[in-house]
Amino acid sequence: MRLRSDIWVSAYMRTQEVGGGFATLRRRGASEAGAVFVALDCLDGRCALFAPGPSNDDLERRFVRAHREEWVDSAEVSARLQREISRDPDIWIIDLDRRDGQHGLELA
Repeated sequence: MRLRSDIWVSAYMRTQEVGGGFATLRRRGASEAGAVFVALDCLDGRCALFAPGPSNDDLERRFVRAHREEWVDSAEVSARLQREISRDPDIWIIDLDRRDGQHGLELA
């Protein structure tokens, strides 16, 4: 059984803060199973958006980069998130500020 979204988000944000990042919750989604998006800002013009990816066998959350380029600008991240919200209003959005670009997510 997959960990509830609210518990996963809380643990992820705490882990990032302990590791030197600054995580804020931009949008609270469905507690049980809302999709989680992570918007990473390196504070130098480089941004990335990570979207839910396919689950592996042990049901750990995995993510995919939501764009082809390695880095995009913040306007592109915001536009993509607005499209996602219009499709599914129950999504979670975490804003992560890390100059080193480390996100700690398991990528698919």
